Amino acid sequence: MLNGAGAELAYSTGRSDQTQDVSAWSLLWTRSTGVTPTEPPLQIPEQAWQPAGSGRDGPSSLNAVWVRFKLPDFHDPTQGILLEKIYGKRVTIYANAERIYESNYNYQLNQILLPLHSTMSSQYIYLWMETDSAALHLEDRVLVGDFHLLFNRFVKSNLADIILGSTFLFLASVMLIWGFFISRRYRLSVLSLSLVILSAGVLIFTYSPFLYTLFENRGELFTRLYDISLLILLPFFSLFFESIFGPGFKGFLRKMRKAQMGYSLFCLLFLVINQLSQGRYDEWYYFFTVKALGIIMIFQFIVLVASSIIFSLKGNRDAVIFSVGLAFFAGISLGELLQFFISSGDYTLVYWKWGAAGFVIMLIIILGRLFVQNHEQVIKYSQELNMFNRELQRSEKMEIISELAASVAHEVRNPLQVTRGFIQLISGKSKPSEREYLHLALVELDRASGIITDFLTFAKPEQSRTTILRVFDEFKHIEGILTPLAHLQGGRMVVNIPDGIWIRGNSSKFKQALINIVKNSIEALREDGQIEIHAFLSENKVHIQIRDNGEGMGEEELARLGEPYFSNKSKGTGLGLMVTFRIIEAMDGNISYSSKKGVGTEALITLPAAEG
Repeated sequence: MLNGAGAELAYSTGRSDQTQDVSAWSLLWTRSTGVTPTEPPLQIPEQAWQPAGSGRDGPSSLNAVWVRFKLPDFHDPTQGILLEKIYGKRVTIYANAERIYESNYNYQLNQILLPLHSTMSSQYIYLWMETDSAALHLEDRVLVGDFHLLFNRFVKSNLADIILGSTFLFLASVMLIWGFFISRRYRLSVLSLSLVILSAGVLIFTYSPFLYTLFENRGELFTRLYDISLLILLPFFSLFFESIFGPGFKGFLRKMRKAQMGYSLFCLLFLVINQLSQGRYDEWYYFFTVKALGIIMIFQFIVLVASSIIFSLKGNRDAVIFSVGLAFFAGISLGELLQFFISSGDYTLVYWKWGAAGFVIMLIIILGRLFVQNHEQVIKYSQELNMFNRELQRSEKMEIISELAASVAHEVRNPLQVTRGFIQLISGKSKPSEREYLHLALVELDRASGIITDFLTFAKPEQSRTTILRVFDEFKHIEGILTPLAHLQGGRMVVNIPDGIWIRGNSSKFKQALINIVKNSIEALREDGQIEIHAFLSENKVHIQIRDNGEGMGEEELARLGEPYFSNKSKGTGLGLMVTFRIIEAMDGNISYSSKKGVGTEALITLPAAEG
């Protein structure tokens, strides 16, 4: 910090960047009338300028200061001057009596880069500015040297603002264009977030001294852009929060957002009126857009932070991400503010912009999660709809077959039984050569009778005479029947059924269903095949797993299991597994299959447990 040490010039040479540091100053404290002086105090006696000593402090009743320093001797026409940090408002600079810079930049921190004419060599520079206190906050490094070198230094010092601001503006532009082409369901969230990012980018640009120095005649425009961006940012930030988390308790968040919209529109209208009246209502405009808006901002962030914490406690992950991003931004900003107040305003706020960038990234993550969740939900709904359609088609087919079975089966079975009886009588009186053909006829009649029995079971699967069944005993009987068949197929059965597992159902129907499933597994076995049967009890449900390492099935075959007349076997009718599904359903259970071609098939049966 500079302590104003007299009116002489002191500077260093021989720097690698060919610049000179001006470090000798004279100060003259005064009171601002709200109007920029038309000329510097050239006629003020030398003794009125503040000498070296306590330096920068002036009387508490004064709020403006003149700073005077002398330029070094130079003859290069490409010279310039860089004032890296000036803490003041309405800065005006004169070279002797000529005004060379004037800014209505209303923020405390200024950074000024100016070209110098060769005629200004060894002249006095007068700098006038308003201060918030009777103390001069002027960085002790004012550089004079080659303008292009100083410009590079100036750009590097503002590089973070340029990168962040440009990134935000580009990202917001892409999102705005994208927002008009996506579905209406997401449009509000995308457009509101894009306006938040756009406003943040404009705020970063217009808060930085970069634009004001590069386009010094557009300071008023950039200041108004800052105000407009802030008035857009606040309500649309609330709108984005509302679009993600809802209107809040009794619609409070929605009401707050509408109130913010109304206040922003009022401030924008007042801005237009104040501009048309050439600043006649500056004091009122300052009150509405700075003091009152500051209170509204504090209230808004308290509400949003409290809401995000409440949503987080309820298990909302988006709220957790929002809280983390807000905490990151608030933590950095609070740390810088504390440093700023501890240093009595000598600290430059820098890192808050990166905190804002981190917070914006969190908001984008929340928006991305919204897309992912909705996409997953659409896929889930599509799968459920496909499943419901399959179930509906299956139910319709089952209903048709049920009606067909109920109306035809009894009528067909009686003639078959009569025919079988006559064939048996004829067989006893026939020649041995004729009995072979009669035997084949009896076999086919029995096969037809079995198909009709399956039809009747399907048409009327209700469990008559249900009892409590011990699963171990049922499978012991099934194992005794099917183990020889498995051995003939070149495979073996491994049955692991714990004792003490009970279900309710009809023993013969249950065995029929399980035999159908196990027989299918046996017929699918290859050499050294194996069938594993397990059962276990979980959450009052009995789970029976039947797994084989046979041929397996593809997805299309797996999807059609249980359909009438669908079978992988050359002589199969497809009715066996269909009946099995109906029996399990009648026992209030369900059956599911999983299979992979060349690996094997697993059937999982789930039934309600019973007390033995």
